[in-house]
Amino acid sequence: MRRFIFTLGLLASVSFGSVADAQSARVRIVATGGTIAGAQAKAGEYGYKAGAFDVQQLIDAVPNLNKLAVISGEQVVKIGSQDMNDEVWLKLANRVNAILNSPDYDGVVITHGTDTLEETAYFLSLVTHSDKPIVMVAAMRPATAISADGPGNLYNAVAAAASPLARGRGVLISLNDELDYARNATKTNATRVQTFASVNRGPAALANTGTINWFAPLEKKYGRTSVFSVDGLTSLPRVDILYAYPNMSVDLIDAAVKNGAKGLVIAGVGAGNMTEPALNRLAEAAKAGVVVVRSTRTGSGIIYRNNEIDDDKMNFVASGELNPGKSRVLLQLALTKTADPRQVQQYFDQY
Repeated sequence: MRRFIFTLGLLASVSFGSVADAQSARVRIVATGGTIAGAQAKAGEYGYKAGAFDVQQLIDAVPNLNKLAVISGEQVVKIGSQDMNDEVWLKLANRVNAILNSPDYDGVVITHGTDTLEETAYFLSLVTHSDKPIVMVAAMRPATAISADGPGNLYNAVAAAASPLARGRGVLISLNDELDYARNATKTNATRVQTFASVNRGPAALANTGTINWFAPLEKKYGRTSVFSVDGLTSLPRVDILYAYPNMSVDLIDAAVKNGAKGLVIAGVGAGNMTEPALNRLAEAAKAGVVVVRSTRTGSGIIYRNNEIDDDKMNFVASGELNPGKSRVLLQLALTKTADPRQVQQYFDQY
């Protein structure tokens, strides 16, 4: 009910985009695998193999998709998104940037698994530098399931990517008749189709069979305004996420640092807190040059600087709205620029 009321409150600033807005737009669909391309081993069984179908099969499975835009596709990888890694991120980012820089395409749609969709989407929002639309799309049910959600999600994703009103909005995520900004969206349920939500904010748009109702743009830095780039990068700095809990040990902190972590994100209890032994050991790690970011395991809320913990004294970074997964993404990119926690904090405030 709360989200419904919030959505109604946004309608005063809505912009409408119809299926007919951009039928001549040229949209490139980039496939990576995931549940949206998944096939069940046997009819009626819950288990399935991710990435079983290729990009052309996904395109062919959606009726009237070619009426939305001029469609073409390519397969970058064919994996479940639980296996997404830095190498694929860099490959995908370079390919998407090349497509965006080409005069042959007006927008990009990327198919992806839901498990790590929010991290990939946020990463791309920080390292792609174009006003052309980028829409990530996924599904909670495999392509062979009864009432598969992938075709409808893909239809809306193409409609959004073809819309002139999507320009300059950065990376969007399309699922369950909703579009969310990559920075804001998170997966909130392991199995239900309405899993993705912008828990601290509202959606970027609502979709209805290709008609997109746009809301206010995002005010943070992304796309053209981002200072981050993958040009020349062959790897990303190691950043580990550690989960806080009662009687949290320092062993995992020591192991992460010993094994080369340049940054640590703490999925803290409450407002980014942790046990006193862990806190003290992290302060030692920060003093030694490891950048420590405090986030929260609660799933929503804002981690304010110097709230409960003296970040200034301990040289920690407060994550603000970013959850642990997205904090890790931003910290990896921040570390390609600096290891100064004060500068890293500025990145977290701005992005």
